Amino acid sequence: MPSSALDRRGIALLSLGHMLTDINGGAIPALLPVLVAQRGLSYVAASGIVVASTVISSVVQPLLGYASDRRPAPWLMIAGVLLANLGLALVGVAPAYWLIIASVLLCGMGVAMFHPEGYRFANYVAGEQPARGMSFFSVGGNAGSALGPLVATALIAAFGLRGIGLMMLPASVMAVVLWRSLPRFETYRPKAAAPRAGAAGQTADWPALSRLVLVIIVRSSLYYGLLTFVPLYFTQVRHASLATANGALTCLSLAGIVGTLAAGQVADRFGRKRMLLALLVAIAPLMLAFLFASDAAAFVWVALIGMALVATFMIAVVLGQEYVPTQVGVASGLTTGLATGLGGLTTPALGLIADQRGVTTALYVLAGLPILAAVLAATLPRDAAQEATTPSPAVHPE
Repeated sequence: MPSSALDRRGIALLSLGHMLTDINGGAIPALLPVLVAQRGLSYVAASGIVVASTVISSVVQPLLGYASDRRPAPWLMIAGVLLANLGLALVGVAPAYWLIIASVLLCGMGVAMFHPEGYRFANYVAGEQPARGMSFFSVGGNAGSALGPLVATALIAAFGLRGIGLMMLPASVMAVVLWRSLPRFETYRPKAAAPRAGAAGQTADWPALSRLVLVIIVRSSLYYGLLTFVPLYFTQVRHASLATANGALTCLSLAGIVGTLAAGQVADRFGRKRMLLALLVAIAPLMLAFLFASDAAAFVWVALIGMALVATFMIAVVLGQEYVPTQVGVASGLTTGLATGLGGLTTPALGLIADQRGVTTALYVLAGLPILAAVLAATLPRDAAQEATTPSPAVHPE
């Protein structure tokens, strides 16, 4: 019987697999300036590529989560790593826009396949420290998003767009490592689908999960909007190089790693809802500071935005698992798939604004989204950690 302590080796392996899956999602926005320049794409068309990378996940992840709750399918993690990287490799050789979209859809399918089982086993091996364990697992995805622009830029510079296919090599190695590690992960699977002791309630709170999904949709609209328009803002408005623009994406994601680790430590102690609200409220002024900053200072504000924004994702996933503790796969699929994908679907509307009013105007629109998300998050019920740190009301004798 595994102990209730966090299994560092297990979470490290899952985090590495997460990194080599999400590296593809990080690479796709980094390709947009190249595709716009070489293929003459409009901002709306470029935004459609981002939508294609998320739309499959929005539908497939909840379905896979539901299916894996009923019948375990850890092999999905292995297939997910391989398909995600294969889809990105095909983007590099696709000669037409519709083939680019098809390749990105395949990439998104791979990402969708990895996440429900990945989040499930991260939940299992975290023991009694769900936010801390999930922060370590999420850092893998953050690192992948951060490395994606760097790796894509380096490979394109050396080999052209076809060079991104070389990312299949580490992905293949990771697939073998995960396959060999499946027996270890299986030892952490609960014998019964009972919630972890101390979870926020013993039954599913679907109304709370529904409100959380709305929060994630708004939060994801901001996230994908930034992934799409930050590199375009640097190249089209600030007239920076492609390396500088993609460096800003990397800065955002690397800072997100720091924010996620810090938030994981604090959220287990003081409450997930409190942490989520604090981070969302902080993002709007950081966005405005970024837009008014000098070229050098802009990277600082991008980093601070990344620290706050990326950390909210991990906290939202843990909250979702607490609200529906007996169906971790469904909760993970809804929070990481449906809600995140629906948020990404707003990107073409922002692309239309950018085409008509400019990229800067689109970023101003994005600056208002965290306030809306914070208002929605305020309606969420207290979580287990918040209940534990809230003093009971004093009982006065009559």
